[in-house]
This record gives sequence, C-alpha cells and structure tokens, in this order.
Amino acid sequence: MKFHPLSLDNACLITLPKEMIMAQTPTMRAAIARQIETGSNKLVMDLHQVEYIDSSGLSILVSAHKLTQQRSGEVILLSPSAGVRALIELTRLHHIFTIFEDKDAAIEHICAQ
Repeated sequence: MKFHPLSLDNACLITLPKEMIMAQTPTMRAAIARQIETGSNKLVMDLHQVEYIDSSGLSILVSAHKLTQQRSGEVILLSPSAGVRALIELTRLHHIFTIFEDKDAAIEHICAQ
C-alpha cells in the first residue's frame, strides 16, 4: 500500500495492494486511519492492482468512508477490476462511494472540493 499526497493539502491517493484480505486488515486499517488523523480527509483509493478482496477488505473501505465523513471529507474509488466492481455492486457499496475509471478525473474531483 502506497500513500501519495495530492496538490490539495488534505487529499491523498492511496494505491492498494493485490490482495485485501483478513490477514492484512488490521495493518491496512491502522495505516489509513493514521493518514486520515493527520489531516487527509479526502482520499482516492486506487483499486487497479486489487485482484482479490474479501469482506474484511471491503470493511477497510467502509471504515475509511466513516472516518472521512466525520471530518467532512470523502473517499472515492478508482479503477476497480471487473471482479472487485462486481463485489462492490453486490454489497451495494456503489451507492455510498463515487467510482472513477480515470485517474486524472478522480484527482480533479477530490481536489476541487
């Protein structure tokens, strides 16, 4: 997982790993929570590398959403694979997350607010 600050001080692009599974959940959740607590309340979660995500991986996205909402922020999802997108839609999370396929458009959206 990699954190890339964006042009807006409180915005960050987070590139997620190939797998988001239960074994990694505590570490990933803590790292993202730290990023939010240090002032990044607008996150672009880049899912283009994610090949597999389980329910605990989805819970990381939901936790980040809740934390940023408490700080008047937002989480948007970028480039989920077909399988990951299907799971997001199956769990109806596409109703709470904005999903972008284009990285520049996602960054423009998050930095314009």
